[in-house]
Amino acid sequence: MKNLPLICALLLLIFSLNCIVEARIRHYRWEVKYEYKSPDCHRKLVITINGRSPGPSILAQQGDTIVVDLKNSLLTENVAIHWHGIRQIGTPWADGTEGVSQCPILPGDTFRYKFVVDRAGTYLYHAHYGMQREAGLYGSIRVALPAGEAEPFFYDYDRSIILNDWYHRSTYEQAVGLSSVPFVWVGDPQSLLIQGKGRFNCSTPGTTGGLCNATNPECSPYVFTIVPGKTYRLRIGSLTALAALSFQIEGHNMTVVEADGHYVEPFVVNNLYIYSGETYSVLVTANQDPTRNYWAVSKMVSRNNTTPNGLAIFNYYPNHPTRSPPTVPPSGPWWNDVGARVNQSLAVRSHPNYIHPVPKTSDRVIVLLNTQNRIDGSVKWSVNNVSFTLPHTPYLVSLKHNLLHTFDQTPPPDVINGYENYDINVVTPNVNATSSNSLYRLEFNTTIDIILQNANTMNANNSETHPWHLHGHDFWVVGYGDGKFNVSEDPKRYNLVNPIMKNTVAVHPYGWTALRFVADNPGVWAFHCHIESHFYMGMGAVFEEGIEKVTKLPSSIMGCGDTRRFIKP
Repeated sequence: MKNLPLICALLLLIFSLNCIVEARIRHYRWEVKYEYKSPDCHRKLVITINGRSPGPSILAQQGDTIVVDLKNSLLTENVAIHWHGIRQIGTPWADGTEGVSQCPILPGDTFRYKFVVDRAGTYLYHAHYGMQREAGLYGSIRVALPAGEAEPFFYDYDRSIILNDWYHRSTYEQAVGLSSVPFVWVGDPQSLLIQGKGRFNCSTPGTTGGLCNATNPECSPYVFTIVPGKTYRLRIGSLTALAALSFQIEGHNMTVVEADGHYVEPFVVNNLYIYSGETYSVLVTANQDPTRNYWAVSKMVSRNNTTPNGLAIFNYYPNHPTRSPPTVPPSGPWWNDVGARVNQSLAVRSHPNYIHPVPKTSDRVIVLLNTQNRIDGSVKWSVNNVSFTLPHTPYLVSLKHNLLHTFDQTPPPDVINGYENYDINVVTPNVNATSSNSLYRLEFNTTIDIILQNANTMNANNSETHPWHLHGHDFWVVGYGDGKFNVSEDPKRYNLVNPIMKNTVAVHPYGWTALRFVADNPGVWAFHCHIESHFYMGMGAVFEEGIEKVTKLPSSIMGCGDTRRFIKP
């Protein structure tokens, strides 16, 4: 046994090498710039990554480190990219949220994002500066399980699809309208895109001559080529600026198996409702007549609209991929069928073998009432009568370096004054609404309940759907309800058995949605409506937790506001 120490050393070395192989560093070099593109046949400036929109997909394995060197070649515009659904445990400065976790990346500069993808699943990335996301700066993240681990479902092939809506007016034109007095709404999107492709009717009155070309190959329908008899995992993400969507594949059912990176108790749908910021995995089997192709259709729901449906082709091999299906595309569900959308929300529950136990009680309850208001003549969205604005100095730096003068120190309320008597079903003037960049400070490692309460807008008989996204966390969706949340009665009906965990969830018209999460990720995290115009108009909040546990901040996130003092010339 003289060689026992040597054998042990060799085994330790082999084990160490295996660990190194399992956790890889995946390095991407991206250049962000404007290019003229025609994703829906109408030519306009689009923000691209390495010439592409959607941008390159990030493909990784759980535990990998992602490094993205991002060069800003927009010339006259800042940029920042958020890694949507990645919790950034230990790297809160890499969240990519301008004004919260970092200063924006200046024109000509290169910024390095470095973070670990700690959980398998389907995620997204997109711009988080101004309203740039809707200018084309977005893409998908696909994280596989570690080698040797299996998922609770079978499929032959894996595909990622991003659904989007598309405006012809620039984000600057839209932002100016939203900030103007009188108010100018962004209106309905001109098109719906499936994996960056759509089709605008170039004969539409008012279309500028020469800008629209229906024969441009850029706007040919996106094609899913499939092999008869095979099962496909479609990872579907929505990054719409405004639209809630339904998605369906003519003649095919879809089995929902994952939502926002968590396994779902499987259920079958004919059409999938999906809101901005959400991701789902569905299984589709190519079990229909293989001699023809089929339509894939996205449709705008939840708002009465004039936007035409988005179309793609589900192409059965070896049929020609450009061969149009012989049928009229499905028209999709009614736009105002709220009941069907609520039923899908209720159906999304954790897979019985992958339940993350939910804390049975919470330490703090924050009721966020969505209201629409006028503040100094401008139309704003508010939460508890506070319309959110971003500071010039990122919160993460301000709190870590005690620059508390850089944002309002009066915390927003946990519940609006007079909530008990607030009528969510009528137009309410909300004359006490204010704008503020204050934040919620959460005690570290405590359990927080958030109640998202919807109400009437400034238009009579109108309440909208709002998808809310939480950075830095997943949360349990413990309840949905119609009408006004009852603080004493409704929590008795929470699902504390098998609630799904998500990072984005919808609150339905005149309804409420209850979330629970543990404030255990040191940092500063945005929580906001994922509709671009709504967040721009103030529908958001920020949570701080465990700031004293955040390690030294990299100087690369500084350079704006009061952080300039930390940059040596």
